[in-house]
Amino acid sequence: MLQIKRIFLVTLLLPSLSISQEADIQAGKNLFNANCAACHKLNKKAVGPALSGVTEKYDKDWLYSWIRKGSQMIKDGDPQAVAIWEEYNRAVMTNYPQFSNEQIDNILAYTNFTPPAPVNAALTSTETVSQGSNVSLNIILVVSILIFAILIVMLFLVQRTLIKIANASGVKLESEPKKNITPLWETVIKNQFLIFIMVIGLLLSSAYFTYGYLMQIGIDQGYAPIQPIHYSHKIHAGANQIECKYCHSSARVSKHSGIPALNVCMNCHEYIADYNGEEDLENGYTRDFYTNEIKKLYSAVGWDEENQVYTGNTKPVKWVRIHNLPDFVYFNHAQHAQVAKIECQTCHGPVEEMEIMYQYSPLTMGWCIDCHRESNVDKDNEYYQKVHNELSKKYGVEKLTVAQLGGIECAKCHY
Repeated sequence: MLQIKRIFLVTLLLPSLSISQEADIQAGKNLFNANCAACHKLNKKAVGPALSGVTEKYDKDWLYSWIRKGSQMIKDGDPQAVAIWEEYNRAVMTNYPQFSNEQIDNILAYTNFTPPAPVNAALTSTETVSQGSNVSLNIILVVSILIFAILIVMLFLVQRTLIKIANASGVKLESEPKKNITPLWETVIKNQFLIFIMVIGLLLSSAYFTYGYLMQIGIDQGYAPIQPIHYSHKIHAGANQIECKYCHSSARVSKHSGIPALNVCMNCHEYIADYNGEEDLENGYTRDFYTNEIKKLYSAVGWDEENQVYTGNTKPVKWVRIHNLPDFVYFNHAQHAQVAKIECQTCHGPVEEMEIMYQYSPLTMGWCIDCHRESNVDKDNEYYQKVHNELSKKYGVEKLTVAQLGGIECAKCHY
C-alpha cells in the first residue's frame, strides 16, 4: 500500500517537474537573448564560439568561473581561457559576476535544449479534409456538366417535336422576307459632314495620345528594378527603424545621397547572419530567402562566416540605379535634406513600407516647381535670415515660399 502511495505521489509530481524544467529553459532563453545573443549563436560561430553543447566541452565549475570572471582567468593564464581568447581575435568576453549558479544553469539548459519535432497529425487531418473537399467539388462539377448537356438535348428534341406538329397540322413556317437595307459604310461615305467630324476627332485624339506619350519619355515613376542583392527597406527602415542617413550618410553634406558601401552593411551583418523576423509567405519572402541574401553579401565582401575573418576575395555588386535626373539638371541633397530639413519620404515616398525600392515621384520639372511654390522657407535658419527679412518686407508676408526666394529661376537648377 505504501509503495502504491509513493507511485501516486511521483505521478502527481512529474507534471510539475516538467513545468519547472520548461520554466528554467525559458528563463535561460531570456537571459541568453538579453546578455549573450549579441556575440554568440547556438549552432555557429559569431564574435564568440557557438554555445550549443558547451557543457560537453567544458566542466560546469569552469564555466561558472569563465562567465563570472573570464578576463581574470586570461590574466592568470588559464589554458582553456587563453585558448578561446587567442582563437577569437583576443576579444574579451563581458564578465557577469552578478549571475548566480541557478541563472547560469538556466542559460546552459537553454543552450543544450533540443526542441521536439512537430507532430504532423494536424497536417494529416487537414490534408484529408482538403482531399475530401476536392472530391466533392469534382462531383459537383461533373453533375453540373451532365445536367447542362441534358438540357441542350431536351431543347433540341422539343424543337424537332414542335416542327413535326406544325407540319402535321398544315402550318407553314415562313421566315420574313429580307428588306433592302443600305450598308452602314455607304451611309457614312455619302455624308460629308459626318466624315469631316470623324477626321477632326481622329486628328485631335491622335494629337492627345501623341502628346501624352512624348511627355512620358524619361519619366520613370514606378520603376522598380530587381537588384543583385535583395534589400528590404521595409525591414531595415520600417521594422528596425534604421535612419535613412545612417546608410545614405553623404546626403547630409553632398549633392548625392550615394549608394552605401558594403562595409556599412557589415557593421551589423558581421553579427546578424540569419534572418529571424517576420515572413511574407504570400510573396515568397521567407526567412530562408532573406538569409540567402545575407550570404550573397558575405560573398561580395569576402567574409568567412565560419572563421569570422575577411578573406580578401571580394566581388563588385552591380546595383541598378533607380532615381536618375538628366545631366543638365542640378540637384543638391544636402541643401534639401540638411538645410531645408525635408524628410526623405517627401520625394521618395513611404520607403519604410517598400519591400522593393521604386521611384515614387515623377521627378519632373513641373513637380519640382509646384513644390517650390508651395513650400515655405524656415525663417529661423540663420543662412536665410537676412534675405528672409528683406523679402518679407518686399512681398508683405510673414512666410516666404522657395519660389519667392528665387527657387524657380532657371539658373538655380540649369547652369
